[in-house]
This record gives sequence, C-alpha cells and structure tokens, in this order.
Amino acid sequence: PFARRAPFPELMSRYVSLELGYGVPKDGWRICLAHEFKEKRKPFQAKDVSLSNIVEHIGLGVRYLKWWYKKTQIEKKAPFIDMFRAIPLRQIYGAPLGGIGGGTITRGWRGEFCRWQLNPGMYHYKTVIANQFTVCLRRGGQTVYQQVLSVERPPTLQGWNWGYCGEYAFYHALYPRAWTVYPLPGQNVTLTCRQVSPVIPHDYQDSSLPVAVFVWDIENKNDYPLDVSIMLTMVNGSGHKDDKSGGHWNEPFHLEKAGESVSGVLLHHCTTVNPYTLCMAAREQVDISHQTAFSPKGTCGVLWGDLIADGRLDSPTGSSPPTQKGEVVAAALAVGCPVPAQGHNDLEFSLAWDMPNITFGSREREHVRRYTRFFGTKADAAPSLSHHALTHYRLWERSIEEWQRPILQDSSLPPWYKSALFNELYFVVDGGTVWTELPEDSDVSGGLRSEDGGLPAQPAIIKEYGRFAYLEGQEYRMYNTYDVHFYASFALIMLWPKLALSLQYDIAGSVVSCDPTERLHLMSGRNSPVKVKNVVPHDIGDPDDEPWQRVNAYLIHDTADWKDLNLKFVLQVYRDFHLTQDTQYLQDMWPICQAVMESEMKFDTDGDGLIENSGYADQTYDGWTATGPSAYCGGLWLASVCVMCKMARLVNNEAAFQRFRDILDRGSAAFDKLLWNGQYYNYDSSGQDLSNSVMSDQCAGQWFLRASGLGDGQFQAFPKEKICSALKSVFDLNVMSFAGGQMGAVNGMRPEGVPDHSSVQSDEVWIGVVYGLAAIMIHEGMLEEGLRTAEGCYRTVWERLGMAFQTPEAYCEKGIYRSLAYMRPLKNATMLCPAEHVPGPDWCG
Repeated sequence: PFARRAPFPELMSRYVSLELGYGVPKDGWRICLAHEFKEKRKPFQAKDVSLSNIVEHIGLGVRYLKWWYKKTQIEKKAPFIDMFRAIPLRQIYGAPLGGIGGGTITRGWRGEFCRWQLNPGMYHYKTVIANQFTVCLRRGGQTVYQQVLSVERPPTLQGWNWGYCGEYAFYHALYPRAWTVYPLPGQNVTLTCRQVSPVIPHDYQDSSLPVAVFVWDIENKNDYPLDVSIMLTMVNGSGHKDDKSGGHWNEPFHLEKAGESVSGVLLHHCTTVNPYTLCMAAREQVDISHQTAFSPKGTCGVLWGDLIADGRLDSPTGSSPPTQKGEVVAAALAVGCPVPAQGHNDLEFSLAWDMPNITFGSREREHVRRYTRFFGTKADAAPSLSHHALTHYRLWERSIEEWQRPILQDSSLPPWYKSALFNELYFVVDGGTVWTELPEDSDVSGGLRSEDGGLPAQPAIIKEYGRFAYLEGQEYRMYNTYDVHFYASFALIMLWPKLALSLQYDIAGSVVSCDPTERLHLMSGRNSPVKVKNVVPHDIGDPDDEPWQRVNAYLIHDTADWKDLNLKFVLQVYRDFHLTQDTQYLQDMWPICQAVMESEMKFDTDGDGLIENSGYADQTYDGWTATGPSAYCGGLWLASVCVMCKMARLVNNEAAFQRFRDILDRGSAAFDKLLWNGQYYNYDSSGQDLSNSVMSDQCAGQWFLRASGLGDGQFQAFPKEKICSALKSVFDLNVMSFAGGQMGAVNGMRPEGVPDHSSVQSDEVWIGVVYGLAAIMIHEGMLEEGLRTAEGCYRTVWERLGMAFQTPEAYCEKGIYRSLAYMRPLKNATMLCPAEHVPGPDWCG
C-alpha cells in the first residue's frame, strides 16, 4: 500500500557500495551523494500572478514597488518579503549545526558548509569551498591515500585532491543528528561521519549552545593496521563580504579542565557589528596538530603537502597577524589515530561559534544570548564551549535516543513519517531563531500590570527561561508570526514548553499595548496605526529592525481587523494549559483572553453568535478573500468560544461561562445554517460563484479542540458526523482528485473536482496545513486517509523537489513553490497526537 513504500525509492538509486556505515539508523532521510533531482522548480514571484489577479491587485503592486524601491535603494535594507529577489532553489541542504537560538551553520548533504545565520535572523547563502574534511591514510609510515571528502571540483585550491566519487557515499539525516558514509574506493576502509547538535527536549541549558560535534568512525577491513588522520579546514568567516574587511586573526589554544584537555584553533572574526569567534577543537586523547593560518586562495599545495608528508600539520605557536583589507584567512586542524587490522577506531571534532552579545538591524539595543547564562558574555567562551561539547555529546546522544526510541521502534508507523516527524524539527533551530536573556530593565507587560488585569513586568517564566523568537520563514522575515505560529507551536509546547509559554507572555504583553504611529498598508492603500490595543499582533518585529520593541513588521494588510489572530491566541492559551497544567499561566492569561474576545465581538455584526469576514483576505490566507461567515474563521471562532467556556469554569467565573455558552449555542446553529451544505462546510456564505469551494483547512477549529482534549460532550462545537463528512469530502476532492492523490491536499477545490484558481493561494498546497489536516483526520478515526494525505507532502518536498531542510510554505501542482524554509510545517509534530496512536510522552505533554 501507499503508506508502506520503500523509504528511499530514488534517492539511493545511484549508490554502488554495499556499505551501510557504522551505527547508522534505518529510519530517516537518506540520499546518495551522486543523486541529481530531476525536477527543478522556480520560486513564486510577481511575474507569476495571473492576469485577473494583477487587475484586481494593481494598487497593491504599485504601492509595493514604491515601498520596495525606498527600502532597498534608499534605506539600503532588506525587505521583510522580497517579491523581486526570491531565494533560488538550491537542492543541497542537510541538517543544520548548533542548538537553539545561538545562530546556525547549515551543512549540505554533500558535506558543504553552505547556509549561515550568525547575525540574528539574517541569512547568508554561500558555500565556503575551503571548509572541508580531508582524510589521510598511512601504512608503514607512508601516505597511501589522501582525499578531500567532497564531490566538488572547484576552480580554486587546485593543489588538493578533489572529486570524491559520490556514487560511493550517502547521507542520512535523523535530526538533530546526521551521518555521512564514505567507503574509500580501493582502500577497504569505510568512514562514517556522525554530526551531533545539542537539540534535546525539555533541556534549557545545553540546547542553547552554539556547538556541534563530528564523530568519525573508521572501519579498517584490511589485514594490516593503518594510521588515519582527518583534517578540518575552516575559513575565518562565512563567505560574506566582511570576510575581507580586515582585522581578523587566528590563534591556537589549549584548555585543561576536570581532567580533560582540549586543543584547537580560534578564528576571531572582528567585525564592527556582532563580532564572533569560530573554534575547531579536539580532545587530546589522540594526535592533534594544526595550521594556525593559511590563505584559501591559490593552490594551497603547501598545506596539502604538509599533511601528506606525515599525516600531521606543522603546529606553529602564537597567533596570526590581523588580516589586511581584502585578505581572507583560514585555519586547519588535523586529528589522527591508529586503526588495527580488521578493526575500528574513532576521532572527534567540535565546532563552536561564540557571538554572545547581539544587536538587531536598528543597532539600538544590545541583547545577550541564552547560552551566556552558562558561559559568560565576554566573548571568550569558545574554548569552554568546545570542551563542554566534546565531554558531553555522548550524554546528549543518550537523551536524543531515549526521546526518539518510542517512535522509531513503533513498527505500526510508516518510515516516511518517522523521518518527517524528526527532520522537520530543524526549523526550531534554523528558523532565524534567537533565544535571549530578559534585560534587567525590561517590562513585557505592555504597561498594564497584574493588579489592573494585565501581566507582571517580568513574568517568572521569561526571567528563568529567557525570550524566544523564530521567523515566519527564512524568506518571510518576521519574528513569531502569530497566525502561522498557531500551527507550528505544537513542536514548542510538546518539546520545550517553557519557551512556548515565554512566547505567549510576550504576545500577551503586546496585546495590551498600542503604537498609534500611522503608516500606509499596502493592500488597502490606507493609513492606520501600527498596533491597536487589545488585539493580537501579527508578529513581534523584523530582525533587521528592533524586534519586541517595534511589532507588526507586516504591512500588507492592517491586521487589527484580521479575524483569526485573537482566536488563535485564546485557543493556544487553553491548549498550553491543558498540556502543562500551569495554573499561574492560566490565571495570568485569562484577562488577556477576555480582552481579545471582547475585541473580536465587533466582527459579529448581526448578533447571531458567529463572526463575519469583511470581504477581503482578513486572515492567514492573506491572498484569498472571504466574505461573511466562513468555514475557517467561523470554525476558529466557535472553537475559541468553546475554550472560553472551559476556561471560565476553571477560573470559577460562572457569569463568563453562561455568556460564552449562549454565544456558542447560537453561533453553532448559525454556522450550520449558513455554511453546511450536506457534505462539507462551504468556504464562505457570500453566495458568490466560488463560495461553495471545498477548503482543506475547514476543520481547523475542531483540530485544535481535539488537540486540547475537548471537542465532544459539554465542550463540543461541531457535530462529529458533520466533521467526518467534511473530512471525507476533503480527502476525496482536495487530496485524491488533485495530482493523482500524490501531493497532499490543495487549499481550495471546486466540488466538480478542479482546483479553485480564484486567488494566488487557493490553488496552492500548504504543507503545514496538510500536516494539520492529517492530524484531524487521524483524530477522527481516518488513520489511513490521514497518513496518505501527509505522505504526499513529505515525498513531494523531501524526495521529489529536493527541498530537504528548507520545507516551503507552499507549492502548486506544477512549476512553482513559495517561501522556502517556512515555520508552518513544524505542525507535523502533532500528526499522531493526541489520539490512540500516541508516539511517546515527550510528544504529548
């Protein structure tokens, strides 16, 4: 059957070796280094908008163009969404390095260091070709083989032996770990490089560290012993133009602590803004040597010859001179060990990057990263970070294995699902993520304190666990975009619940604050305030500006009138309480929930207990117009009212319970009367030609109730038989009548079985929405349909389109995709939770 297909159908078809590597798990995402993706998609850009949509949105286009020109050409800033310079698809990415919120360096599945997020929230896509691992084999004192472990053949560094045959190697990712298996042709030796990052559920210390460890397992299948050296070379920088700004320098170091010694090279990157230190290190249980500085230009034959001579590097003492302007400097670290005949040994490297103090684009305030609580703010922590990583990574791995084991050992779960569940979690770390300490003088309450129905100035959870923010997407540069976080938040509340609650306190403080500054909104062409009191913000700001201080970087719509943001806050508050049982949190959030629901009431213009959409795209589907009561926003409204009833009971507010109970009863009746057509809920109730389109996300409210332990009995908003009928319609039409049932669910489908092409979003597939749809199908007993729905998305993104570790927001049936590396697909964390198919305690609170 569909859900039981082989886990690596085409990605391993070019692998010629029989070697399976050392300790590589069977589950995950596996690809031969020689694989080439046949399908090459283009990003959605302004030119892809249909003629009818261009006519409809001509004003938006003109206003955006003017704004874009001012932003890029006059202010010299990056637009929060750049419709003219989308990131081209590079089908190269593997698992990112590092913990949460300290910056990330992504390695490609072919081994390249190719995506950098060291400046908070700002991405730089550059493959630094000199950053490589090289192996040297020696027998009887003579070097018999030396090879850069890269399939590349670059025009530089010609003195090195490039062009490792990719057909002999494969990459395997099961985030937060990854393995690359290199059988060395003709040598009877297999190397397995295991990459480990400290991403550990319910850990709020080591999970914040900007470090990774590479463990090289060496299998010698010869009848004679070998001496094996691995060399890591790194440029001081990230391939950015500031690599040539001058003043950068390297130095060797040695650190002994608690009976363990670590040595390596520090690469001090001395930029004016956000300087940092890179650090390569190894434990002194093996032979370590280094080259403090070399130029990565030219042939670099001297360094190559140094290693080939004796498997070691010269190891000069002292630091290198600061670079001159226009000059780039690199360093090398070599680690060696003997490997017995028919035997095994291993070598370890750590890579750390220490940028403790950060400023965002405005340069107005300095922020301190979370890991500094344990390693200090003096920018001298790289040796200690390396020491800690090398002496603790095995503990990290034990924790990771314990967390993943219940899912991996569950034979009832299909292999693709296990890969999706863990590998999509990359975005928690690589979503431009920042995790900072709360400054002493901060007040997150928005000015309304607890005694007045607001919050403490410094809620205990933020003081203890810090502030957390991640981008809507690497291309959609807004922090904590709340309508999208609604889907992605399950990953946080299940795995790092304190960070989820911290984020909620930040949002709650923003709810009660206002920013009356008038600005132009691009869709309407009208001026309105940046932030209105008692409504949930769209986002907490742009990393190229000053997040938390200036919210709502999104200026396409005035989101004060969006219908979903307030509702999503209320739903998340109860869901969070349900999973954490944190009564203080519930008490703090209750008055905020009352305030946002009061604001929402104005959208029920006819008093029937059901809110209406306002005839424009006033919700997360911000390119898809809804008019009058709609399945999506109406469903979220009823779910929120249901949740308010439950919370009113918990806080012993009988008057509030009775009020919301009355609204729920009237609203449910109106919802059925206006939207139910006998098979599913119509897209909206406008009566227009396309109002009876089938929306894949029409059961979002029921999904969230189910995930919060509600949805039936006293706290039921939707009849079960109608939810099941609607889901069956979605499966038959949006899934099975779209792309042969192989690509997930299209957002909008006409009842006659063709996609709804009325907007730029109705004929897209949104991967995060599909994972949510699969979840509610499974919760309602449609296990096979739910798995098939989600599998189509996973295989399309990870196996067909080459979008591993950059899952986009959307793709169409053919040709284009939109917004790479997006937040919403984190939603897959709940596909089987909560339900009778519960994969382990760490996933379900």
